[in-house]
Amino acid sequence: MREPPALYDHGPGTPLDVDRAFYGRLAQEVEARRLVERFVIPIRSGRAWTVPAGHLCRIVAVEGPQVGDFNAWNRHNPRERFWASRTRQLHGTHVTTFDRLWSCLPYLRPMLTITNDTIHYGIDEDGAGCHDLLGTRCDPYVHKLLDGEEFDFSCHSNLVRAIAPYHLTEFDVHDVLNIFMVTGLRRDGRYFAKASPARAGDYFEFFAEIDLLCALSTCPGGDLSVPIWGPNRGDPLPTCRPLAVEVYQPAPALLAGWSPAQAVDYRGGHGLRSP
Repeated sequence: MREPPALYDHGPGTPLDVDRAFYGRLAQEVEARRLVERFVIPIRSGRAWTVPAGHLCRIVAVEGPQVGDFNAWNRHNPRERFWASRTRQLHGTHVTTFDRLWSCLPYLRPMLTITNDTIHYGIDEDGAGCHDLLGTRCDPYVHKLLDGEEFDFSCHSNLVRAIAPYHLTEFDVHDVLNIFMVTGLRRDGRYFAKASPARAGDYFEFFAEIDLLCALSTCPGGDLSVPIWGPNRGDPLPTCRPLAVEVYQPAPALLAGWSPAQAVDYRGGHGLRSP
């Protein structure tokens, strides 16, 4: 059966058509890059960090499968932040190499471009993919709603604590990219998740198109191999593992001709007129 066309054209020559040769070189020339920072985020916690424009960032499953909930902001203007729903429309329900994460209105520019993804999951027999944009972060409110429990180590709370040193609050936490998470929609439209396929050493790497503030939560659901809701729920704590973050500066020669992304220059005023 013929598929309907995608709503947003992803063909050659469109603004969504990235320079694969450029980003491919950034991914391949690993010996020419310099490690700027590396740290490990323990289980059921979060951390925020900065990635300068023109740098690479790698998120690593250091001990095995683990889901990570990711947020990103313009380092100098946190009102500009990652827009999960538009990114989902422009690229797909799950992202991989050469896809981008886009910022919210009134900016709408690529915040980062994915340069490498060692999972290579594709779409499975159930229609599921990896690196999820369908869902969002777990939060203490849904825990309270569904289980009546007070739980302070959901991804939402982990991200709240992570960004506090940058003078951001709960209101700045937004819909996430679920890195290393496999998800899909059932025939009845309901969301499902499967165990993460990541292995020790797998990574998800991106190139910062602007100066970024990033934050990541190591999900308290671990690798999601244990049900965390419903009558068959179990204890996912044994499946929780840390994630590492590495920031690299590529060789300057590799950035020849590149410049930070610019916001869309719409200045039409939405049809409003001053008196």
